[in-house]
Amino acid sequence: MTTPSQTVGPFFGHALPYEAGPRVVPGWRPDAIDVRGRVLDGAGEPVPDALLEIWQADETGEIPRRPGGIVRDGHGFSGFGRCGTDAAGGYWFTTVKPGGTGGGAPHIAVLVFARGLLKPVFTRLYFPEDEPAHAADPLLSAVPAERRATLIAERDGERGYRFDIRLQGEGETVFLGF
Repeated sequence: MTTPSQTVGPFFGHALPYEAGPRVVPGWRPDAIDVRGRVLDGAGEPVPDALLEIWQADETGEIPRRPGGIVRDGHGFSGFGRCGTDAAGGYWFTTVKPGGTGGGAPHIAVLVFARGLLKPVFTRLYFPEDEPAHAADPLLSAVPAERRATLIAERDGERGYRFDIRLQGEGETVFLGF
């Protein structure tokens, strides 16, 4: 007899989210952008108890290398954010649009922790206005052309982007293996 597979948790809502987690930069900064979206399962239903982390370079493409990602003074940039999803699977971050790093197109690294996953899944969020840089990006150019759109956010207003993450099924977001 085979023992059924089990995952631990989810315990994300207990200790990992924190009040300032989604605010990588304060919204009053003139270069602040909003990134919003939903995490959906294979049937297109919201995942209300997922946790997302983002890691990114600043607007010049510099990767922060100092400690203190959780405690922010309201002015600096740590390059790290964390947000739990709401009942509709929604998440949000206030951050800056990153500059390109290492010859790649500007992007935000996204980790998704969710029920049914023993480890987080990794993906990237690219920006639609950087299409000329997409072709030169080593990772994005290695993704089959018909799947690349799952990695590119949509504009949502003047300073906003929408990036929905589909964990499996039709339109599944491209996830990266490391």
